[in-house]
Amino acid sequence: MQFHRKTSNSLSSGLIRLLIKAIIILAVISIVIFILDNIDLPKPNKILQKKIPNEQFKVVK
Repeated sequence: MQFHRKTSNSLSSGLIRLLIKAIIILAVISIVIFILDNIDLPKPNKILQKKIPNEQFKVVK
């Protein structure tokens, strides 16, 4: 008796693999976003505003 290897993938197995890969990618992205959201970055203590005098502007024609 000879064993026959099935070389062609069926449509359902290809879709299942694609769906599993998509779920894994979405899970990794959501975990990264969750971790970045929990990091507390320091805020600046004072508001930075710099006034630019009108003399520094150049008129471009």
